[in-house]
Amino acid sequence: MAHYALICPPFYSHVRVFEALAEALAARGHRATFVLNAGGERLVATGGPGVVTTGPGGDLDRIIKRAAQPNGPLGILRTVADTAGLTAALCRDGPALLKAIGAEAIIGDQMEPAAGLLAAHLGLPLVSVACALPVNAAPGVPLPFLGWPYDPSPAGLKRNRAGEKVAAFLLRRQRRTIEAWAARFDLGRRTTMEDCVSPILQLSQCPAGLDFPRPPHPHFHAVGPIRKAAPEASLPFDIDPKRPFVFASLGTLQGHRLDIFKVVASACRRMGAQLLVAHCGGLSAAQAACIGADFVTDFAPQAAVLARADACMTHGGMNTVLDALQAAVPLLVIPIAFDQPGIGARVVHHGVGRMLPRRGLTPATLESALRPLIERPEATARAAWLGREIAKAGGATLAARLVEEATA
Repeated sequence: MAHYALICPPFYSHVRVFEALAEALAARGHRATFVLNAGGERLVATGGPGVVTTGPGGDLDRIIKRAAQPNGPLGILRTVADTAGLTAALCRDGPALLKAIGAEAIIGDQMEPAAGLLAAHLGLPLVSVACALPVNAAPGVPLPFLGWPYDPSPAGLKRNRAGEKVAAFLLRRQRRTIEAWAARFDLGRRTTMEDCVSPILQLSQCPAGLDFPRPPHPHFHAVGPIRKAAPEASLPFDIDPKRPFVFASLGTLQGHRLDIFKVVASACRRMGAQLLVAHCGGLSAAQAACIGADFVTDFAPQAAVLARADACMTHGGMNTVLDALQAAVPLLVIPIAFDQPGIGARVVHHGVGRMLPRRGLTPATLESALRPLIERPEATARAAWLGREIAKAGGATLAARLVEEATA
């Protein structure tokens, strides 16, 4: 039996992935303990893995709130500074925490470079998990947070290089943090998140059929959604089978976007489509009441909803996109932050949906993008094909086996 330390950003969707992997490892006789930033312990489900946390390293509630409002370059710089502070706190307290719990290996989120730095510093095996889009560079593949198409031509490669220069400027606080702790740990020069990923095993939730083309890599495995088995749930809404049904969700961080939900509701009314909005607790009762949707709730049984949906409007979060594709539901992606533009670009590339910018969004533009997804079968057929690939990808069960084999 091995004892794995789980290190990931203290955000809801990332913690859920690591909980599912911990459960799959427990089924194979292993043990797992979260090593999180202070405040992250409340995100771990009761009865889940154990948790140890760093000392003070920033107000987590404020950091999460700011991450939900990444507006403009200043907002991006602020979020980068916040996450760099979380990395520094883990590097500061991580060695003692990992020794105290007796960790024998680390499973780290690609978005948290502290995992790689700590593993190298302590000589522990490292497995990297891409809960979001992989940070791994590949020819013609833009950076994850760019909504650019895949283009391996000289013009496409030139544009990608320009994007990388802008990213280097925006991520300089993160780069300095990685460089500083790599020097303190005597690890040589490391500057990027990719410099901190595992040399033995990298797992990705993004299935190969959804990603842009990547060359084969012996240590990179696209295992698909890493989830716990969800209990079956009935649909607590009276859906009219004679009218199209649209599901709208902006995830746990962006559920407060009342303006987007209202535009979606207006577009659906123009089309005569039913709309269910799940705001994940981001709206007050008064705000929810003024959306103008047929059904509004905080959380919905997503699998049951998508089993009935004709289209899904989303910000492009990995979990919602994968859930929709598994249900053969085409997507309208309205990216807001992080890797969502990159996920939207992949949705478009594979013909399983469309993407619209959130700025300048109108009922007319949204209707013109949404209507073809409902009325034409091509996107649904492509989503069904990709859904079958996701179902065969392996998920948490395969991920746990690969972790076990790589760290034996």
